[in-house]
Amino acid sequence: MRTIDWQSDHIVIVDQTRLPHEVVTRELRTVPELVTAIRTLAVRGAPALGVAGALGVALAALSTTDPVAAAARIRAARPTAVNLAWGVDRVLAKLALGIPEAVVEAITVLEDDVRLNRTLAERGADWLTARVPGRINAHTHCNAGALACVEWGTALGVLRSLHARDRLGHVYADETRPLLQGARITTWELAEMGVEHTLVVDSAGPSVIANGLVHAVVVGADRIAANGDVVNKIGTYPLALAAARAGIPFVVAAPESTVDEATPDGSAITIEVRSEEEVTGFGGVRTAPEGTRALNYAFDVTPADLVTAIVTEDRVIEPA
Repeated sequence: MRTIDWQSDHIVIVDQTRLPHEVVTRELRTVPELVTAIRTLAVRGAPALGVAGALGVALAALSTTDPVAAAARIRAARPTAVNLAWGVDRVLAKLALGIPEAVVEAITVLEDDVRLNRTLAERGADWLTARVPGRINAHTHCNAGALACVEWGTALGVLRSLHARDRLGHVYADETRPLLQGARITTWELAEMGVEHTLVVDSAGPSVIANGLVHAVVVGADRIAANGDVVNKIGTYPLALAAARAGIPFVVAAPESTVDEATPDGSAITIEVRSEEEVTGFGGVRTAPEGTRALNYAFDVTPADLVTAIVTEDRVIEPA
């Protein structure tokens, strides 16, 4: 099953807010429906957002009288992940040639995601097996698996490739507060793959590394600046600090579309701040006292000097 797909004249997604308890697909036939799905994280993950942006322009061309304005609304749905804007802009460039050309380009982006992430995964597995002997215990954060892409993961794709080679040992996954993408989605994917895994709270991640339980940290990215600074789900930066202290590789797996050479460094990237209610309560039940405020950063910046390797489908960059 694909996380996101195109059917005739509309988009179909797996609603990630319903996982792991049920697998529900949704049809998105209008641009407002797509924008809502992006903002509510029904579709999420940098590569999947790139595809959503591309398919969204095709949808806008078929369903609106002003697809350029509609594309701008899609582009602005989540400001931090560069892939969304990349997907929108790539198909917009073809729209001037006609609607059929835009639709074909959007489907090309969709199909390319699968191929490119498989290549990325193999490259990342090659890099790790050349440096870490035996079976590799890994730590990961948030979800950068098949559900963050079309049907093949980035960070979890690397672990999938290691598993296929019988080189993957145990995987520790952070729960990923406040929306629990790690607890709900990453563990579900690891179980589907038959990978031994353990769930830990986010604040325990650095201790897992400090206690020598893992040989490498492997994460995805939502944007990579020109200098190698990496923006990923909040809680990634502490893992990089712990990995540097422990002397183990901190590996970022992301497609080339995540590399934003127009952004000089992490300080130039707008970090999304999400609703306070995601932190002050859970499952519709308020857990903090009334009047308590929350600061809900969705992402953090890991400086380039803490990044051992950035693996894409085309290359391995070693910023540190």
